[in-house]
Amino acid sequence: MHPLPPPVIRAALQDAPDAMLIVDSTGTIRFANEQVKTLFGKPREELVGRSVEALMPERFRAGHAIHRDQFTKSKQARPMGGQRLDLFGLRADGSEFPLEISLKSIYCEPEWFAIAALRDLTLRAAAERGLKEAWASADRANLAKSRFLATASHDLRQPLQTLALLNGALRRIVEDRPVAAEALAQQGQAIESMSRLLNALLDIGKLESGAVKPDPSDFVVSSLFEELRREFASVAESKGLNLRVTPCEECVHSDPSLVGQILRNLVSNAIKYTRQGWVALRCLHDSPASVRIEVLDTGVGIPADQLGYIYDEFFQVGGPHSGAREGYGLGLSIVQRLVKLLGLKLDVQSEIGRGSVFTLTLPASHSAASPAREIKAQPLVRAAPRAARILLVEDDAGVRNATRMLLKSEGYDVTALASLAAALEHVRHDGRLDLLMTDYHLSDGETGTQVIASVREALGRPVKAVLMTGDTSAAIRALPADPLMRVASKPVNSEELLSLLSEMLAGD
Repeated sequence: MHPLPPPVIRAALQDAPDAMLIVDSTGTIRFANEQVKTLFGKPREELVGRSVEALMPERFRAGHAIHRDQFTKSKQARPMGGQRLDLFGLRADGSEFPLEISLKSIYCEPEWFAIAALRDLTLRAAAERGLKEAWASADRANLAKSRFLATASHDLRQPLQTLALLNGALRRIVEDRPVAAEALAQQGQAIESMSRLLNALLDIGKLESGAVKPDPSDFVVSSLFEELRREFASVAESKGLNLRVTPCEECVHSDPSLVGQILRNLVSNAIKYTRQGWVALRCLHDSPASVRIEVLDTGVGIPADQLGYIYDEFFQVGGPHSGAREGYGLGLSIVQRLVKLLGLKLDVQSEIGRGSVFTLTLPASHSAASPAREIKAQPLVRAAPRAARILLVEDDAGVRNATRMLLKSEGYDVTALASLAAALEHVRHDGRLDLLMTDYHLSDGETGTQVIASVREALGRPVKAVLMTGDTSAAIRALPADPLMRVASKPVNSEELLSLLSEMLAGD
């Protein structure tokens, strides 16, 4: 038997950090270093001359012998680590442990040998199990957070909706009592403030949990600009500000709904911090690859040392003592999260006393620009027929009763029910119906869209409908277009709701 290994090689293998074996073509161990004893708990002198399969549990031995024989017959030198086997080792005390083996074939005349490096994978396996458990725990936490947000979006908005509608009903009852009217007006402002805070907190929660998924498409900026102009013109006018919206026919590629949410927060913030002058919205196409949308104002400006903090939650320019609190410092925090989600770029320049410029950079559309969506002038709101018959389907008793009271105070003929079955039973006996109002999430998994479809089928005609919802998920945005249905997001104040009903019934 050829002596193995030579002294120099023996010394190198002996001091190797891994357990090292040299095995001949018959599977006999010809050399074992000191690390083998540490790994297996057996003196290396006892191992030399024994079969290498003695170091593994019985169930692996037959298969390993076949694999070892094929490896030896291949007679090809392979780099260490080129052939890796994941097995289990057997310690002297009978315990097993995960084992990784890296092999290299060598030829030492007249036969082939295999040098094996062996590593205990116990710690790695434990780390991998810990990582898998951590991922599973994170997934469970995200799922729980998503469920909480879905529940909060509905359940927390319901009492606010009740308060808003009762406030509207009471204001009509006490119109001739100035003191009571003033108290209710202040109550209404408090309800609106609570609604804004709740919406902002839920938006941040959904963004952090990953519940918001972008749906990018090509869209013309002018259509979004027109929506913003209509939404904020009266708000700016009430503060004595001029809202300047420059037409923009550029076509960009992103999620139009989320980009709209970014710009709404920026425009709202600009109006909030501008005491006199103007707020402007415009776009610039400086390069073929991108379009810049700018929100400018002549507001109070942001100190240079505060620019780095404006995206923090609850941060307000000038600090808590800068004057009356007009918000909660959450708008720009939402903006930053949306910008990151969409992979966009947002820059800000500001000067104290002269205003600020927020610049959002979007990718230009690579397709041919489609024409801007036609913005049809909204018909003038006329008083709805006092005898209009409305069917209300709402499973929350508080919201249902508050809505019924508000509508009755305006002279509507209201039937308020709690379920789809009750609604169908009603329309089968009395098909006189001008408009259907329904909550989106009802009990027992029923939805408002099911109510609308079923009532229309039962009546045999496409009755007008208002879908009330506190859900702001993609499911609502994905609802098919229905010219006879309008979506009202909870909490909606009484004046907005009555104006919507009046508008929908005006054509009757």
